[in-house]
Amino acid sequence: MRERRDARETSYDGTPGAEAYDLVVMGRLGVDLYPLRTGVPLAEVETFGRFLGGSAANVAVAAARLGRRTALMSRTGDDPFGAYLHEELRAFGVDDRWVTPVAAYQTPLTFCEMFPPDDFPLHFYRRPKAPDLEIRPEELDLPAIAAARVFWMTGTGLSEEPSRTATLTALAHRSRRPVTVFDLDWRPMFWPDRESARPLYREALRHATVAVGNREECEVATGEREPYAAARALLAAGVELAVVKQGPEGVLAMTADGRTAKVPPIPVEVVNGLGAGDAFGGALCHGLLAGWELERVLRYAGGAGALVASRLACSSAMPRPEEIDALLENDGEKGGG
Repeated sequence: MRERRDARETSYDGTPGAEAYDLVVMGRLGVDLYPLRTGVPLAEVETFGRFLGGSAANVAVAAARLGRRTALMSRTGDDPFGAYLHEELRAFGVDDRWVTPVAAYQTPLTFCEMFPPDDFPLHFYRRPKAPDLEIRPEELDLPAIAAARVFWMTGTGLSEEPSRTATLTALAHRSRRPVTVFDLDWRPMFWPDRESARPLYREALRHATVAVGNREECEVATGEREPYAAARALLAAGVELAVVKQGPEGVLAMTADGRTAKVPPIPVEVVNGLGAGDAFGGALCHGLLAGWELERVLRYAGGAGALVASRLACSSAMPRPEEIDALLENDGEKGGG
């Protein structure tokens, strides 16, 4: 059972001397329904597990599991699934004060099929519109966004209004304050086409200091898919740190001051590849906040992602520090470190 922790006891409330959040995340939130059997088509699945989901929410949970004070800015439907997500966020120690209901839309559901090691199709139920795309600029707590030690936003938040304007407003208010992370988070089903996304991605990159994405996401943002070319293009677009995830080839990172780091993946038996990138993101924030060397940050984040890939769920599978430490120590003994 998860230990329960009320994040609001130590959260930023805008008053002088109040302590800022380690991480404020803005974006997608919903309910994940995972089959309790792997290797079976969705049409044949009879039982599912219910979990908090959405990439932004998962990143917040991942960082909270590592001891960071986190908050989520998102929206749900005004329905029982929305109430469930509030309960889960609080249970994970994520401040939910900026997660508000939208009466007009239902809380989104996402179904997954599982065919390990590398095929995990997602089926999103977010129509006619997901509540998390109803985040409005006039409702943002801009002082809290500016004060956060890390602010994390996603490409999905740029896909529709009013979330698009709200996300760009938050980024502009940050004024490139470190650490401002753009999770490229390309989901083609949320966009008409790549061409409509690219100018918005470029605008967001002007305000971010860190960009994180896989090769396909980098190609959407910059037109470059080859990892080194993509990293250089992200840096040229304005960020100070470009992180390119390469799947079985590991992770590449480049900085504006000329540093480069590349770490291999940690081999695990994959159960569910979904959520690994969100665990990576939460651990990346943790390492950057700790001021670690770049290679150590990437290795730690890769360890967090590997652990989640070896587990069924996403949010509830996010690892604690001692689990990541043990995995990295074991991998080092095997020659992986």
